[in-house]
Amino acid sequence: MPAVENKLHFQELAWALYDVGNSAYATTIMAAFFPVFLKQYWAAGISAPESTFWLGVTNSTAALLALVLAPVLGSLSDVGGLKKPLLSLFALLGIAMSAGLYWIEPGAYGLALGFYGLGLVGFSTGMVFYDALLPSVTYPSRFERVSAFAVGMGYLGGGLLFAVNVLMTQKPGWFGLTDATAAVRVAFLLVAGWWLLFTLPLLFVVREPPTRRASGRAAIVAGFRQLGETFRHLRQLKMVVLFLVAYWLYIDGVDTIVHMAVDYALAIGFDAGGLMIALLITQAVGVPATLIYGRLGERFGAKPAILAGLAVYAGVVVWGARMTQPWEFYGIAAVVGLVQGGVQALSRALFARLIPRDKAGEFFGFMNLLSKFAAVLGPVLVGAVSRLSGEPRLSMLSLLVLFGAGAALLLRVDVRTGERCAAKL
Repeated sequence: MPAVENKLHFQELAWALYDVGNSAYATTIMAAFFPVFLKQYWAAGISAPESTFWLGVTNSTAALLALVLAPVLGSLSDVGGLKKPLLSLFALLGIAMSAGLYWIEPGAYGLALGFYGLGLVGFSTGMVFYDALLPSVTYPSRFERVSAFAVGMGYLGGGLLFAVNVLMTQKPGWFGLTDATAAVRVAFLLVAGWWLLFTLPLLFVVREPPTRRASGRAAIVAGFRQLGETFRHLRQLKMVVLFLVAYWLYIDGVDTIVHMAVDYALAIGFDAGGLMIALLITQAVGVPATLIYGRLGERFGAKPAILAGLAVYAGVVVWGARMTQPWEFYGIAAVVGLVQGGVQALSRALFARLIPRDKAGEFFGFMNLLSKFAAVLGPVLVGAVSRLSGEPRLSMLSLLVLFGAGAALLLRVDVRTGERCAAKL
């Protein structure tokens, strides 16, 4: 192994810092403050099951829009050399929508959901181009380590800002704020600034992968043509197809837990302040756990490590459906922190091994398409079961099917065969 591979390259670091920026959105807005603020501020006049339903619909609608955009824009980014410009565009959309939440008045839950949904489109679609840059910033032998490092940095950076935001809501006077409501609104602005700040290193340092550039209408036509070629390539890449179906199933469960955990806990009567502490626990545990997961993926392979994480998630679902005490939510938060980042990071690294490197944009667009198609179903399933039954606990157990089926298909993925097939294209 070349000596340079033992050191974290400057481009790898600049790439990883983007995870620090957008993780603030995932943690402070998506997982924590928005579900709470929606129920207690913007949608205070409607019932908890009703607001859960509309949050689920918004998550799914945003996922559906990202689903439509991802594969086409992913192909366009390959043929036009547009990964960084498209990443900038969707990052700025997410940043603008995050900041815009500051100005939305009480009771305007429809407008708040609209801003949140567009921000989620920016966050999700931007990840297509971010993920697609991984093969160009590091060596294949470092995919697992660098991918896990980025997610670990995201936990650290997003968690630090989240800790500050939680402190602002607990002690608003320390920050010159009138109350917790003002603190939450300012937190939305801080997320926007944080996301922008940590996007800049990637834009200035990471090099766009070399490609046969097309421009204007030619790039759009070539993008659609390459999307058609992707379907033809998939016929020759059976391990990629098998992995994508497995990923579609299990990431549905992972994303649904991320999007709906706080709303679920509020619906069964847990205190909002305690839930913020639980999310901080997940962030704190996630930093070292994800880095360790990356090393385990290097040593034993990404696939076994992902399977172990899915087994843990199945246990979390059963525990979550039965929990009655606040300490249990803290325990679940810690357990999720052990595996969440690792499953996400190693899934990205494993997929990068199975695809041709010069077609990363189109294939990661496809991966994102499936994950967002899954996210269309998961939140709606949880929200619909909660609304129809009036018992949110029942909706949790449906996730067991997703984790179990995903793991069963992942077991059939032969990584060595997949790598050989990718090298031939």
